[in-house]
Amino acid sequence: METALSRRELLSALSLAALPLRWEERPLEAGDKAPKFQVGLVTYNVARDWNLATIIKHCHDAKYGGVELRTTHAHGVEPSLSAERRKEVRQQFQEGGVRLWGLGSVCEFQSTDPKIVQDNIETCKHFCELAKDTGAKGVKVRPNGLPKEVPIEKTLEQIGNALQVCGQAAHDNGVEIWLEVHGGGTAHPPHIKTIMEVCNRANVGICWNSNPQDVVDGSVKTYFDLLKPWLKSCHINDLWGSYPYRELFALMRACGYDGVTMCEVGTPVPAEAGGVFLQCYHGLWNELNRL
Repeated sequence: METALSRRELLSALSLAALPLRWEERPLEAGDKAPKFQVGLVTYNVARDWNLATIIKHCHDAKYGGVELRTTHAHGVEPSLSAERRKEVRQQFQEGGVRLWGLGSVCEFQSTDPKIVQDNIETCKHFCELAKDTGAKGVKVRPNGLPKEVPIEKTLEQIGNALQVCGQAAHDNGVEIWLEVHGGGTAHPPHIKTIMEVCNRANVGICWNSNPQDVVDGSVKTYFDLLKPWLKSCHINDLWGSYPYRELFALMRACGYDGVTMCEVGTPVPAEAGGVFLQCYHGLWNELNRL
């Protein structure tokens, strides 16, 4: 069972290991090909309890290139916001020197109940309006499993068709839709490819999610190449784990990905240590981008 003590111990060990590699002490060197993409943050475990001002300050201090504000978190940026508050959110990011990269909705479209699917489409439309008003580039949605009683291809087609509607709403608001590679069964990259082919909209792409399912014989190249044409956003997690991030970042550099790779670690970090954690994480990210 995870305890508060184990989280502190993890953070302490990570901080000690990463401190010599912090971004201000170890910038990329002349022989390294600097990536076009940047490190960023999803408000998932690290920042779920931070208010908006705290998120912006810590990301600015650690030189993070963007933030994805996941729904239901303490930042409070939700479709229910007033027009005036939306303007204030946009202004906070502009004045804080941090980009609002995206809005992390939990809209999903695999349900066997048409009403539930339609409700999620309508919610996604509201997030697209919110993204436009707050200055976000895109809205993250997700598939979240395959109903056992429905043929897989039918579910994939249903998700793709729903994304067509969401993509039109995004287009009307000048933003994008990012389908997270997510969910039991639906995280299988060939299934995501099928969904993208059904959807077939230029402003709808994928959010790479750094899943174990990506790895074939120790490499992510096979499935990265499969989904590369639709790559628009990216989640990364425990950089100190076994996932081949050095290879992933090299593949992203090679294809010219110029978005954000957003920290979405699997272990909660104590709020009082969040700022230091972000700087240490950036140091590890720099190291994994070295030749």
